[in-house]
Amino acid sequence: MPHPAVTTGPHVAVVGGGVAGLTAALDVLDALPSATVTVLEGADRFGGKLRREPVAGHRVDVGAESLLAARPEAVTLVERVGGRDLLTAPATTSASVWSRGSLHPLPRATLMGVPTDAEGARGLLTDDEVERLRDERPWPTGGLVEDVAVGEYVGARLGGAVVDRLVEPLLGGVYAGHASRLSLRATMPLLWERATRGASLVEPVTAAASVAGRQRPPFAGIVGGVGLLPDLVAESLRTRGARLRLGAVVRGLERTSSGWRVVIGSAASPEALEADAVVLALPPAPASRLLAPHAAAAAALLADVETASTAVVTLAVPRASVAGVEGSGFLVPPVEGRTVKAATLSFRKWAWTGSLDADVVHLRASFGRAREEAVLQRDDADLVAVAVAELSQAFGIAPPPVVDAHVQRWGGGLPQYAVGHVDTVAAVRADVARLPGLEVAGATYDGVGVPAVVASAARAAAGVTTHLSTLAPRPGEQPA
Repeated sequence: MPHPAVTTGPHVAVVGGGVAGLTAALDVLDALPSATVTVLEGADRFGGKLRREPVAGHRVDVGAESLLAARPEAVTLVERVGGRDLLTAPATTSASVWSRGSLHPLPRATLMGVPTDAEGARGLLTDDEVERLRDERPWPTGGLVEDVAVGEYVGARLGGAVVDRLVEPLLGGVYAGHASRLSLRATMPLLWERATRGASLVEPVTAAASVAGRQRPPFAGIVGGVGLLPDLVAESLRTRGARLRLGAVVRGLERTSSGWRVVIGSAASPEALEADAVVLALPPAPASRLLAPHAAAAAALLADVETASTAVVTLAVPRASVAGVEGSGFLVPPVEGRTVKAATLSFRKWAWTGSLDADVVHLRASFGRAREEAVLQRDDADLVAVAVAELSQAFGIAPPPVVDAHVQRWGGGLPQYAVGHVDTVAAVRADVARLPGLEVAGATYDGVGVPAVVASAARAAAGVTTHLSTLAPRPGEQPA
């Protein structure tokens, strides 16, 4: 192995250049401006699941295209890296559910599909299903003590139709998962808190919606695309002297007498990078592999975290072909048996997207839920054709001609928060905490949305800086 690269001052290596890794690097430099920070990304670009690509000559989001603004972390990050003036609110949030052959308005105040008011769900739910929703029933044992699947709990209390027609499409959109397997505690913490006391599921939805509505719109976007965010963070890091490396595949992690050695590249030609601390901002499988020699329990738990693969098909079509289509898009319950799980009318939802071209507009369709990989085995042309066919059927229009299309596949992109996930994360962190100077971050831990990922990065960075503050400075160094 070649001689390890020499660094000066406290050195932090961040493995993974998605939002979590970039944010962790930024937070470390905020706390320790004298630190040397290296971000190692194995791919040819930074940003993870935030990405823009040209479609019909205009760069648009092909990954996440909105930020949950009811939580402050993502919006604050945009502002920290100079993007305040780029923040924008949706032009419309009028979403629908494609159910039983028709588009039905999504009830305005819901928490992951649990409606505030039963009457607001009428139409989407039948009269009998609305009456069952009104008849909120107690859980057999009163307050919950142990975690349970969302579908099991909500179905028992409010009826299976609420799960099938409302909760499932929302969970599918956020987690690409199924209510029968996802954790109530991890995915719906507000409802979990009420459930532990046996309280009504409807009351906290009303309170949450009211508070969020007074503070700010629930979602935000970025003019030019949410995919701009990693570019802004990366540029901020570069101006502060951080080292950002692409194509740097981390093959191993070794303990040293003074910290850590990160091994980069192939076995035939490895490169060693010495670090005082390391942040692993990786999906569960690669994080598990790097942790295995040092934290066997954490590695085993992460290896068992299932991930879901998805695809986003972005279409550019003539503006005239969708002139009569309104709203921001729709969600599709799995019980409908459709191939598309959601659609977004980007040109309606985001004013900046709608103004890109006088004659052509952009819209997108999403595919893929956990354990439904067969859908994604279709080739790109087939996915585009399915998107056109099902979107035109949902909107009741003739199939629009496709001016251009882009298919973005996200393999294993979304961790599945199975029952017991909160305890799993606690156990992972407890095992990793035995290793001074090592932290984990990313969508695996506290939520898959950008705000939750940013929060996990802040937590990891705080752990790193606390550790570095306890180290004695090397000769000639300034204290951390």
